[in-house]
Amino acid sequence: MTAITPMTDVVLVLTTVPIGEPGEAIARALVDERLAACVNLHAPMTSFYRWNGAVERDEERQVVIKTTSGHVASLRERLLRLHTYELPEFVVIAVADGTPEYLDWIRAEVAQTELG
Repeated sequence: MTAITPMTDVVLVLTTVPIGEPGEAIARALVDERLAACVNLHAPMTSFYRWNGAVERDEERQVVIKTTSGHVASLRERLLRLHTYELPEFVVIAVADGTPEYLDWIRAEVAQTELG
């Protein structure tokens, strides 16, 4: 059995956005502001959820944001200001392992926030 690798400081943040421009604007802002090294906007999907006592159905896009744990608070604050939803999804997933070069690239891209 393989030993479990210690967690890294790299995290993935998940959210969803409506179909259309809001997702692209959010993705661009987070990368431009160096709160994220990369943001993936996935293909449209159908979401079912309960909201205010009713089951809702919406077309959305899943968003995967790559950053470090040290940027999560600033990312959360910025995302909540940019987002059009009353209660946007904001789930942080720790990255246990990855190629050192890729993880270093993520760190380098968001580390420049602290320089400016």
